[in-house]
Amino acid sequence: MKRSGTIRKILRYLGRDRFYLAATIVLALITVATTLAVPYFIGLGVDYIVGAGDVNFPRLFKLFAAIGVCVGCTAFSQWLMSLCNNKIAYRMLREMRTDAFRKIGVLPLSYLDARAYGETASVIITDAEQFSDGLLLGFTQLFTGIATILGVLVIMFVLRWQLALVVVFATPLSLFAARFIASHTYAMFRKQSETRAEQTGLIDEVIGNLKVVKAFSHERENEAVFDEINERLRACSLRAIFFSATPNPTTRFINSVIYAAVALVGAFTVIATAGTAAAFTVGNLSSMLSYSTQYTKPFNEISEVIAEFQNALACAARLFALIDEEEQPSDEGNAELGRAEGKIELCDVSFSYRPEQKLIEHLSFTATAGNRIAIVGPTGCGKTTLINLLMRFYDVDGGKISVDGQDIRDITRRSLRTNYGMVLQETWIKHATVRENLCMGKPDSTEEEMVAAAKASHAHSFIMRLPYGYNTVIGDEGVLSQGQKQLLCIARVMLCRPPMLILDEATSNIDTRTELKVQDAFRKLMEGRTCFIVAHRLSTIENADLILVMKDGKIVERGRHKELLEKSGFYAELYYAQFAP
Repeated sequence: MKRSGTIRKILRYLGRDRFYLAATIVLALITVATTLAVPYFIGLGVDYIVGAGDVNFPRLFKLFAAIGVCVGCTAFSQWLMSLCNNKIAYRMLREMRTDAFRKIGVLPLSYLDARAYGETASVIITDAEQFSDGLLLGFTQLFTGIATILGVLVIMFVLRWQLALVVVFATPLSLFAARFIASHTYAMFRKQSETRAEQTGLIDEVIGNLKVVKAFSHERENEAVFDEINERLRACSLRAIFFSATPNPTTRFINSVIYAAVALVGAFTVIATAGTAAAFTVGNLSSMLSYSTQYTKPFNEISEVIAEFQNALACAARLFALIDEEEQPSDEGNAELGRAEGKIELCDVSFSYRPEQKLIEHLSFTATAGNRIAIVGPTGCGKTTLINLLMRFYDVDGGKISVDGQDIRDITRRSLRTNYGMVLQETWIKHATVRENLCMGKPDSTEEEMVAAAKASHAHSFIMRLPYGYNTVIGDEGVLSQGQKQLLCIARVMLCRPPMLILDEATSNIDTRTELKVQDAFRKLMEGRTCFIVAHRLSTIENADLILVMKDGKIVERGRHKELLEKSGFYAELYYAQFAP
């Protein structure tokens, strides 16, 4: 995203706080007016001190009082302006994070699957924080700086327009230096932000899979990858910081030259106009020198925050890129499925995650209501992809999938997914009570229904051993074992009793004796329901009505267990490989 587009989006967010924005501008004007009045009063005070024994003390005391009032007004208005800036920056931060987090809920899974989760989290947390810091720092400098520059110019032209021209003609040097450095630092800070997000994604992945890392002794390889990313982050951070540190000394040098020029020309003007009607006094020169410093000071302050502002723009661009991502197609206006009978048909379905890499091509089969369909095959053959298509986590590239004769693209996702019950190898447990976890899919279930489902899944006994039974808060690591979590997921499905089931090694974390009991409960649950069973242990699907054997995204064999063994094909190879000596 270009900087101009990013700035326009920032301004749209700022427009939501018009009151505080207007208050900031008014307070900035007050701050500048009272600040600029002080050098003028000081110049008058210098002229009141003519020499030894010739000092106009009454007027000096009035000037001191006026200067005190100006300083007090400046401090009070700056405090109020700081409050307004904080309000604008943090409300804007809250709204942008809310929009980004809300966008995650409507993004297609293809977006999240293509990126490390830590990278997306880094955009919402770190980049948003960096943007807020840069915005907060830049607000005060921006408004007061612009107002100070304009105010000083007006006063200097009134006092002595010749000296004002000296300052004006030298101004482009500061502007050129600031613009040159800004154009280079933006790209560097954007690279720094992207590399930092990459590093966050790696850390998140390693921590989330630390058991796997240790099991395969992969620590050194991970350290090497981390060191490489860390070195890139160090290099791009140093370049960004180096360039961001150059504006201040550069503009200070230019401003010192301007100050010296004003002092030199002003001194000659004082001498040349002494005793004339249009005399330029020493007090006037003192005021002009103060104003020349105040004129150049905003350039120094703006140059100091220019690095932060460029960093803020780079972070904002990444944040807006997430917010502007294309959402999954809306299903508003689609029909509600109601309670399905369970007839599912795939007709010439084709799908791939990347256009150049084919996965599923021309896949067709029909599952009548009440069928048990087992899906088997080697890793990467498309088993999980097929489940994602049935649940419409992805839309097919070609062909169609229908439920009870309706194309699933013509019905709402919510009503479709409500008709499915899923038990996967990965458990879905939220930080809540056991009761809330069990009733997640059916909040209106009665106590008797919940306990019956827990007993059917053989989870009731360990639940009652928990400190508070069904009211025990779970979700933290160490409270439940993986097997107990999986039993809760099974109980959740048994409580909902949906017309269609998807079981992906649903008993993989359960001990053998409990598995036999749960399998019996599953057999009762599956009666009259369409079931898709993704199986890795082929001994668990011997009673399936239909076994689909997948390879490279295609169904290479289909039939019942005995039929497929008699064919001595790919299924037989997979089956006997599990029982080989």
